[in-house]
Amino acid sequence: MPIPISTGASTIIVRREAYESNALVRAAIDERLGLTEDEFRVERELVAIGPIHDDEALGTFTADLERLGLAYFDDFFELSGNWPDWLHVHVSSP
Repeated sequence: MPIPISTGASTIIVRREAYESNALVRAAIDERLGLTEDEFRVERELVAIGPIHDDEALGTFTADLERLGLAYFDDFFELSGNWPDWLHVHVSSP
């Protein structure tokens, strides 16, 4: 089922394989970014993290993903949430 993406704040989309192979821990991400249960979703081959309302935390988290060896665009990317409320964006994997 496609994952709905919120407007107004960024969401990080990570390939599930990249997430799992780098030993990322959901509880640590939730605490670090102040996420609720509904702001961390896994569907098939994707992990959606956000919306993330803290721009500084978003930048630091993105830099940390790259330090772990994840490649921006190939392993993860940011959906800015910068679109009108009347547009509904969903992500899914094949």
